[in-house]
Amino acid sequence: MNKPELNIFVEDAAESGLDLGKITEKLKKMTRYFLAKENFVKKSCLNGYEYDTLCFDIVFCTNDEIHRINKEYRNIDRPTDVISFAIFADSAPKERFIFDNEINLGEIILSIEKTRTQAQENGQTFEDELYFLLAHGILHLMGYDHQTEETLCEMWDMQKEMTEGNNV
Repeated sequence: MNKPELNIFVEDAAESGLDLGKITEKLKKMTRYFLAKENFVKKSCLNGYEYDTLCFDIVFCTNDEIHRINKEYRNIDRPTDVISFAIFADSAPKERFIFDNEINLGEIILSIEKTRTQAQENGQTFEDELYFLLAHGILHLMGYDHQTEETLCEMWDMQKEMTEGNNV
């Protein structure tokens, strides 16, 4: 398969002043890293599919907004760091939709406030925490989940690998 085109739309609904161009480029690097790892792709929702383009959206928001979304869609009454809506991965294989050789993976919603708080709590820079959480969202869009401690640790290891050194 050729290297797919990546269409990533990043919206700063939190008006955080982040450099969206830089973030988009780093998201592309992380996604390309994922796609280059055969063992990652084999366990993902992309395994066995042909496509020319992958797309997904990122929305940066406030704690109030992610709290509302968390309550409405997950019935959890508190803000969280990141929520993913995996369109392609969460569809049954027979119902997965590829239009014009493009796969829409879905949307990642991330609280800038929660990211800043967690960065401080974890002794990380804001940027390190941001990309770690975005890598987590990308993995969910690719069909990964963490229903057990083992799968959570696997995802964390993958996130670390996706965000290390030259990958972001």
